[in-house]
Amino acid sequence: MSRRRSDLGAMLAIMAGAGVWGVIWYPLRMLAGLGVSGALAAGWTGLAACVFMACFAGRELRWIPRHGLILALILAAGLTNIGFTWGVIHGEVMRVCLLFYLSPVWTALFAHLMLRERLTPAGACLGALSLCGAGLMLWSPQSGLPFPASAADWAGLVAGMGYAMNNVLTLKISQTWPTVTPKVRTFLVFLGSAGFGFAVSRFDHVLSVPVAFHLGPVLGLVLAMGVSLALGNLLVQHGLVRVAANRAALVMLFEIVVTALSSWLLAGEVPGPREAIGGACIVLSAVLASCLHRENPPDRPSAKAAMV
Repeated sequence: MSRRRSDLGAMLAIMAGAGVWGVIWYPLRMLAGLGVSGALAAGWTGLAACVFMACFAGRELRWIPRHGLILALILAAGLTNIGFTWGVIHGEVMRVCLLFYLSPVWTALFAHLMLRERLTPAGACLGALSLCGAGLMLWSPQSGLPFPASAADWAGLVAGMGYAMNNVLTLKISQTWPTVTPKVRTFLVFLGSAGFGFAVSRFDHVLSVPVAFHLGPVLGLVLAMGVSLALGNLLVQHGLVRVAANRAALVMLFEIVVTALSSWLLAGEVPGPREAIGGACIVLSAVLASCLHRENPPDRPSAKAAMV
């Protein structure tokens, strides 16, 4: 009985953490309406979460190696966050989210190239299913080509690639330096979000209203989002060490459900039949992929653990 309660609590923790990402697009758009560009939003919320995580990590931050892999993780995390943030602010939330969820395809490819993990025929077929779903979503009757039609679509796609690289680097770092704990890796991810966001903000001048007139609400939103993201990540990590990897991957798809409901209720976004079928293919491939990985050891870092 106690084991069942522990598993239930772990799954609820993962759902809560995933749910944060299902609604985070709305306060990001609120910040945009108050004059904060997507890059600045990523920078300030990343900084707030970074400070919050530093309080949890404490002395563990002393054990950060000075190595190129650490810098690569920071850069990949920054690219992921700036792409996701910019995409959900300027594009259709559900499309950006689903394109982001192509990340398992890129993760399998990067893991094969960098970690020498074998790419199985079943994995290749599931990757093809995901790409077919993306092709249905992105196909344009005008051009006849399945390519992103907007900068927001490209941002979601690139963010998913950055997230995949983030996953592979997280696994590589955890294998190479066990002293780099999940708290430290999460701190590095938020550090990348802050640094990359501030760097790109020099070129992102989408300001609708002078920020100075809304400084109080802006600061409140930034702090609330930073703490929410940090707590969501900690909740996910709490659940990941107590739930099998395949079950965790399925529970994390709760984010897509929350995103679909929130984008419909708060933004009035309703996908067309082609987008719905394409999105279903992407989700189905993720579900089947989690079922194929039932033999993963419980201490293997999950992809979502690196999510910011």
